[in-house]
Amino acid sequence: MSNTFHRVGTGPHPVMVLHGWFGDCHAFAPMEDALSGDEFSYIFVNYRGYGSRHAVTGAYTMDEIAADTLALASELGFDTFSLIGHSMGGMAIERVAMLAPERVRMLVPVAPVPSCGVTFDDTAQSLFDGAVENIENRKIILDRSTGQRLPRAWINRKAAYSMEHASRAAFAGYLKAWSNTGFSDEAQGLPHRVKVLIGEHDPKFNAELMRSTYLAWYPRAELEILTNAGHYPMDEVPLTLVTSIERFLRQA
Repeated sequence: MSNTFHRVGTGPHPVMVLHGWFGDCHAFAPMEDALSGDEFSYIFVNYRGYGSRHAVTGAYTMDEIAADTLALASELGFDTFSLIGHSMGGMAIERVAMLAPERVRMLVPVAPVPSCGVTFDDTAQSLFDGAVENIENRKIILDRSTGQRLPRAWINRKAAYSMEHASRAAFAGYLKAWSNTGFSDEAQGLPHRVKVLIGEHDPKFNAELMRSTYLAWYPRAELEILTNAGHYPMDEVPLTLVTSIERFLRQA
């Protein structure tokens, strides 16, 4: 499975990193140079249908992402590990923790979709459904999710990257997985330490949502709001994000 990921660092604390709907295993690239490779081994994963696994088909579900993540961790010899997940990857790391709680050390959901999923009104559903084939829809979603405050060139490049690095089937399938499914009942009372990181300009995945989900479900959850960031803090405030993540992980 060596083509399913790329690695940063060789430290003793393994960290599996799961990307969002618009990403792939390079979604966190702007912050990688700042990571502490002596302390941590970061494994940035590609889902089926994304990046180097563009041609790999699957069911495109959270259970499948979780099973693939656990299999990869075992292949790499990680008996235990921490998890970082961005956006829909936040939902995915919850699923990993539910399926193998004894193997998971800490959870870091970044601008996460909580495990209850997301409900859209008809207008939003049409926008997101249309994003499977239409790059203009993707640009609108990116612009809105970052507070309509980022350069147009970044939005255009991010949208084009997602069109090129995710298969249409996977993009459509994972949309259903993170918006139309839920398993939050299984999250109640899990003992893991959880650090939820969100951007102050994220209109949907905001503090109110996090307090009614992660902080209500996980007894050991805490929330940090990152200034000058929206839904993509790894692009917007990469050094701040690394500092927050690693400060938390060192507490293990």
